[in-house]
Amino acid sequence: MDVKHVEQDDTHDEHQYLRLIKRVLDTGDIRPDRTGTGTLSIFAPPSLRFSLANSTLPLLTTKRTFTRGIIEELLWFIHGSTDSTLLSKKGVKIWDGNGSRAFLDGRGLSHRREGDLGPVYGFQWRHFGAEYVDCDSDYSGKGVDQLKECITKIKEHPTDRRIILSAWNPKDIPQMALPPCHMICQFYVHLPPPTSPSSKPKLSCLMYQRSADLGLGIPFNIASYALLTHVIAHVTNTDAHELIIQLGDAHVYRDHVDALQEQLKREPRKFPTLRWAREGIDDIEEFTYGDFVVEGYDSHPAIAMKMSV
Repeated sequence: MDVKHVEQDDTHDEHQYLRLIKRVLDTGDIRPDRTGTGTLSIFAPPSLRFSLANSTLPLLTTKRTFTRGIIEELLWFIHGSTDSTLLSKKGVKIWDGNGSRAFLDGRGLSHRREGDLGPVYGFQWRHFGAEYVDCDSDYSGKGVDQLKECITKIKEHPTDRRIILSAWNPKDIPQMALPPCHMICQFYVHLPPPTSPSSKPKLSCLMYQRSADLGLGIPFNIASYALLTHVIAHVTNTDAHELIIQLGDAHVYRDHVDALQEQLKREPRKFPTLRWAREGIDDIEEFTYGDFVVEGYDSHPAIAMKMSV
């Protein structure tokens, strides 16, 4: 496999991802997995770091990413939703497998209606600790709204070392269709230096992901947490600065190997930028899909990869 171009230029952030793919393909342990597909895996590779400065949006360019799906899923998280049919109706099918009748029954969740994923990401972000009933119940004012707490701390206590958003709740995991893969993140505010007190603070995000599907999942996760950081920066009057991702089990599914070998032959292109269609949004729940304008996304063609459920 000729992938020499991956080593030619380290100035593009996407090369970190390509080098990780190559390392897993070359040295990964052969391991069974929950889905029965089988993986090549390494544990705790070096962190991936992506600049968000100047409105940069790290959408991978060595294959086309499903940008609309990434944005709609993030908004679904932000609104605390756990109903996969809301995404499916918008043509975003990424949760359909985990919300299917057969999958829920296999998880011992036959009492849930199809599409009810249980207390997954959005529920934990907005109602941590609340008692989960079903995806149609009203949880207003229940549990801890971690997302709003993070926003308040960034605004009022920017040096707080506890600006943390956690989706990992051991008590609720048995009720989830799928335990969270991207499970916790921490925000850090870079304050302006004393010599330029009028400049805006900068916002960085560090995310830990216990299980990382490098072919399909990680391109989504990179873009999603970059967008989340941009969104939170917008409502806190800070500038998005950097996204850092630390992976636990970083793996390639065995049926993705050929597709990733093809992707490794491609040279990254310039990342696009994010522009807001409406300025002055100060409530994170006010964002809609139409507010996200992605400019200059020039990627290589899509590469089909099967999702293991």
